[in-house]
Amino acid sequence: MDYSNSMNEIVFEVIQEADGGFVAECLTESIFTQADSWDELRRNVKEAAGAYFFDKVQPQ
Repeated sequence: MDYSNSMNEIVFEVIQEADGGFVAECLTESIFTQADSWDELRRNVKEAAGAYFFDKVQPQ
């Protein structure tokens, strides 16, 4: 069964680095991003996920 069409969400692990920046890694897909602030990281995660799923049904 193809579960990619029924995915409702994706989960990211977020780590704050020693320099104060953040790194986000998706636990189920090959999506990674980083940022200097929490707000910037949220924007980057949305952008990275959108790019990853550009030709597929995107999770909500």
